[in-house]
Amino acid sequence: MSHFMSQPSLPLSAPKKQGLYDPAHEHDACGVGFVAHIKNRKSHDIVEKGLEILLRLTHRGAAGADPREGDGAGILIQIPDPFFQAVTPELGITLPKEGEYGVGMVFLPKNDSHRKSSEALVEKAISDEGQVCLGWRDVPCDAIRADLPESVTVCEPVVRQIFIGKGDSCADQDAFERKLYIIRRIARNAVDALGFDDEANFYFASMSSRTIVYKGMFLSHQVSAYYEDLRDARMTSALALVHQRFSTNTFPAWELAHPFRMIAHNGEINTVRGNINWMNARRHSMNSELLGDDLK
Repeated sequence: MSHFMSQPSLPLSAPKKQGLYDPAHEHDACGVGFVAHIKNRKSHDIVEKGLEILLRLTHRGAAGADPREGDGAGILIQIPDPFFQAVTPELGITLPKEGEYGVGMVFLPKNDSHRKSSEALVEKAISDEGQVCLGWRDVPCDAIRADLPESVTVCEPVVRQIFIGKGDSCADQDAFERKLYIIRRIARNAVDALGFDDEANFYFASMSSRTIVYKGMFLSHQVSAYYEDLRDARMTSALALVHQRFSTNTFPAWELAHPFRMIAHNGEINTVRGNINWMNARRHSMNSELLGDDLK
């Protein structure tokens, strides 16, 4: 199935207003597909079916001047616990049982100093929020197998996963999931405040104890070619949400591929500036029983 989709967010690397171009007038339309096992039975077959849907959405994607340059594609699946339990011991990481740890899929700058500073801020946010940093994993990526052109690899981030254990302050998985959201927002704001200027931007593709996103500035067939993990039989899920981007006016970017960490929308969102202004006007009167002081 394919729908028209949109992403109002602009990449940090987008050009500034110039001549007849104004980034405030950005629009885009994409394709999305979803497959799930109705009884929530996890299998690698579901992952493969999701990737097959992605291939059938090729017509909903766009390419650049180089036909190997895609606007972006990705897949969201459930946390593949058997896979992570198998690959983390060799890294010195001991994972708790499923549901008691989260995985952050992180795009990092290529600059070593900037990357280390970014990772330190992520770890600090985890510690400050009472959770446990279990360790990092380098995600096996293969730009050659995926046949990515130089225009894509020049802004290719370093892709790493961070594993986070549930702290004692979280009564259940729902509370832990909310805390992971807070960690993601705090860490992102902290890194943004440093003002790094890199061709590869810092970005969280996902951070959750339930789901994970594999994505990038790809054409649909390049997703599984690039990410070795997705071809592993231990990568199991009972659902797969896939997305193939068609940027009508916005520029392609690694961070704008597959924008769905939790939910998907159908239709054109063209009131982002208005929504931001309404939120800024009301934020001091907002409160939440679930988020409490974390709402800030």
